Amino acid sequence: MSRKYKFRNPEGIYIISFATVYWLDLFTRNIYKDILLESWKYCQASKGLDIYAWVIMSNHVYMIIGSKQDKKENIICDMKSFTSRNLKESIQNNIQESRREWMLWMLKRSGQKIVITRNFICGNSIIIQ
Repeated sequence: MSRKYKFRNPEGIYIISFATVYWLDLFTRNIYKDILLESWKYCQASKGLDIYAWVIMSNHVYMIIGSKQDKKENIICDMKSFTSRNLKESIQNNIQESRREWMLWMLKRSGQKIVITRNFICGNSIIIQ
C-alpha cells in the first residue's frame, strides 16, 4: 500500500489513518497525546486544516479531515513530520518514561529501515507512518 495520501477532490472530506512504527503503544501517555493535539491545533490555525472527527487509539489515529486553503497532502506531511520529531524528542527527554530505552531502540531500528524508502515517506517521519 502506498504511504502517500492521495486526495483526488480538493474540496472533499476524507478519512485518514496513521500508526506509530511497529505499532508502539505511544498514545497511552497523555504527554504524547498532547503533542499530537498541539500539532493538530497548529495545522488548523495556520494551514487551514478542518478536522471533523478524530480518534486517538494507543498506537494509531483516525481522522476525518478537509481543507480549502492548502493541499491536504502538504498539511498531513508537515503535521506528521513535525509531530514525529516532537514525539521523539519528548521520549528522549522524559526520564520518567519506563519504556524509554526500548522505544528509542525501536525508533532507531525503524529509522534504519526507512533509509531505503526515504523518498516515499512524507517528511522522513520515523514515529508516525
